[in-house]
Amino acid sequence: MYWLFLLFALACFGMALKTPHMGLMALSLLGTLVFLLAWVRGLYVARFGDVQPTRAAITDPNELRRLRELALQTRTPTAQGESDPS
Repeated sequence: MYWLFLLFALACFGMALKTPHMGLMALSLLGTLVFLLAWVRGLYVARFGDVQPTRAAITDPNELRRLRELALQTRTPTAQGESDPS
């Protein structure tokens, strides 16, 4: 679908080259710019996805505390299991 924006941009640019009226040429060039930007955005979304940070990806403070406690629990037995050689 986003490839249609490129075709529209080319059509607008061709119209800007052929028209003898200054106002229509400016409008066609503006349309070319808008369609090119829409094409680039569509291409980006098709390749990389619509990358927006989601609220679900953010870890809340309670989850961070739980993960910290879990990390301390797994680290503590290994530290207690090791004894000093001296």
